[in-house]
Amino acid sequence: MTTPSDAGREAGRLLVGPFNRVEGDLEVALEIAGDRVRSAQVNATMYRGFEQILQGKAPHDALVYVPRICGICSVSQSVAAARALADLGGLVMPPNGQHATNLILATENLADHLTHFYLFFMPDFARPVYADRPWHAEAVNRFAPDRGVQVRAATAARQRWLTLLGTLGGKWPHTQSVEPGGSTRPIDAAERVRLLARVREFRAFLERELLATPLEAFTALDSEAALWDWHAQAPMAGDLRFFLSLVPDLGLQALGPGPGRYLSYGAYAQPDGGFALARGLWRAASQALEVLNPRGITEDATHAWLADARTPLHPLSGLTRPEPDKPGAYTWNKAPRLAGEVVETGAIARQLASGHPLVRDAVARHGGTVFTRVLARVLELARVVPMMEDWLRALRPGEAFCVPAELPDEGHGVGLSEAARGALGHWLVVRQGRLANYQIVAPTSWNFSPRDAGGTPGALEQALVDAPVRPGEKTPVAVQHIVRSFDPCMVCTVH
Repeated sequence: MTTPSDAGREAGRLLVGPFNRVEGDLEVALEIAGDRVRSAQVNATMYRGFEQILQGKAPHDALVYVPRICGICSVSQSVAAARALADLGGLVMPPNGQHATNLILATENLADHLTHFYLFFMPDFARPVYADRPWHAEAVNRFAPDRGVQVRAATAARQRWLTLLGTLGGKWPHTQSVEPGGSTRPIDAAERVRLLARVREFRAFLERELLATPLEAFTALDSEAALWDWHAQAPMAGDLRFFLSLVPDLGLQALGPGPGRYLSYGAYAQPDGGFALARGLWRAASQALEVLNPRGITEDATHAWLADARTPLHPLSGLTRPEPDKPGAYTWNKAPRLAGEVVETGAIARQLASGHPLVRDAVARHGGTVFTRVLARVLELARVVPMMEDWLRALRPGEAFCVPAELPDEGHGVGLSEAARGALGHWLVVRQGRLANYQIVAPTSWNFSPRDAGGTPGALEQALVDAPVRPGEKTPVAVQHIVRSFDPCMVCTVH
């Protein structure tokens, strides 16, 4: 996508979009008061209609359609769909299938985290607007799009990392090996050795380039004070330390505060029924993890170009019918709510729900901000790579990786999973052997939600309030930092 050359600013209103380095189409309308954003409306500008396409199809066909919602989140969509079908059929994956599915999902999620840091987020600091900063020349050297030395190194590391999916799932994107009963691609002993070698190669890249320290040493940091002590040891060693050097200079620790409620469905389901990264709702005000009640999830279409049922609907009874001329609408995205409340989702929610002390301390001090969102993603890279090594060692070649999927002709199913960007849910209803309804609520649907019937803005719309706007800016750099800190995937938002 091109840099937004058509953004305009008139009478206190600033229209920013389309955004470059964002998956899909995004437009943000800002009301400006003085040098600050007073309010924001976030517009997902593209309608795609996957939920309609799926109606009338055989239930198992969802596994062919939903990976094609997105080219970078295709495995995440497959896993959520497979879980919904497994719920419909009462299926339980064998341990090998669970580990293999987790490996496939983690490979994609970590590739997304790496892409976000090096290709989507950090290049903004190489912009000419920061030319007066003492660190700008080094930012250009490391992160200038296409030519920064670290951008090029990360791109090569990402390419080699994604080759895991050839062995684990046959191909990527649109991997087809993920099934309700497990993974159809068994891993033999020799392949496991080769996969471990590739995971350790990725570990070496992270330890050498991103962190300049062993993964376990970084994940052992238990407070923000410990993080800054670690940073002070070598402020320019590794790309995360470089980012940390920018945080206080640009006030990123206070930029883009979220709603203070963080949703995780639980990441990487385990054979014992638990999750490698716990599920729940972390509430900043009480510093407590609440039990997740998925029945409290609703979607409000008041300000979407979609038919409005006059009341928020649970996804099992959700409605997706375009109404492009609807008065008061400004986006193709519905407004998901949990028990009527706005929530934020993503790596920050997973790290809070799973109790990592570094993120819990940083969020307690600053809230969900540009700083803490990026920190949580990098921490997740460091935490999940060792998990992948453990899952590979836990595989038992020769034992079952998948069980047959017997699906009923009537019923419903729910598939909750965690994509790189956060909580992803699929809800399906089957009647007479066909899909009567299929609803998807993606992470960016939560984070980039429009206002609901009560006028409450979504997480990004709230985070943009009070963002600084420099004189003459048509694409405010602070707004871009905030938007990219959520790592939006707009094509998943509008399915």
